[in-house]
Amino acid sequence: MPVIALTQGMGSLAQDIAEQLAQDLGIDVLQHDVAGHVAEKMNVSKSLISRFRAGKAGPIERLRVDRDAIAVYTAREVLDAAARGNVVIRGWGATVLLHPAQHVPCVRILRPFEQRVQWLMAQLDTDDIETAEEEIRRSDRANSTRMHAQFGVKWNDPVLFDMVLNTDRLSVDTCVHQIKGLLGRPEFAETEATRAQLQGLALSAHVRAALRDHADTEGVSVTIESSGGVVTLSGIVLDPTERAHAEQVTAAVPGVTGVDNRLRVMNKRGG
Repeated sequence: MPVIALTQGMGSLAQDIAEQLAQDLGIDVLQHDVAGHVAEKMNVSKSLISRFRAGKAGPIERLRVDRDAIAVYTAREVLDAAARGNVVIRGWGATVLLHPAQHVPCVRILRPFEQRVQWLMAQLDTDDIETAEEEIRRSDRANSTRMHAQFGVKWNDPVLFDMVLNTDRLSVDTCVHQIKGLLGRPEFAETEATRAQLQGLALSAHVRAALRDHADTEGVSVTIESSGGVVTLSGIVLDPTERAHAEQVTAAVPGVTGVDNRLRVMNKRGG
């Protein structure tokens, strides 16, 4: 059940590559569905989520958006889709979220700025090069800011990727061929252990979302690790009640078979 994570850069042709990969492999593309699911969960419009992520939300709209909630629910959607398998995931931080999953290739698709501007001008049927340049820059700033805020990484750091493909020099067909070749290498062989690893990441994302949803634990920030259905919670909480609530909420998440509660209660006497 192949899973491929691609970056999303406006005009890079990542969408073309994702769609051809999906067609060749007989699998799905996950991209726009995420916005709808996150918006529904947050009780806001899908267009607001899309505008915020694209850097187009106005000042009032930005105040309405809970950035942490977007990050939590996005991670759950992406990791859920990956755990089901047979999917190409473009954008949504997938290359960072899925980097720990050993059988998932994380691929950066890039293209020179000038080529991307020409692509956008063709899409808009315009000769206004300044507007096209600013739109590409705005999109890149939004991607860079979001990746740093959500994951603490640089969007274009090559260490994050298993392969970097330049669509100025490589055709879409060649890029697809290279990614399919990577899937066939032993380093990316899907095994029982790597499937369990991915299932663990997905379960951890569900636990984090559940903690975020519950009134007694929505402010809890802890480390969550899952293996074989057993979830380990570690970090610091305010009091024994918060510790107990975190364990209760975690235990109620479907798929959790046990909770190893290593949460420590803050010592308030320390000042």
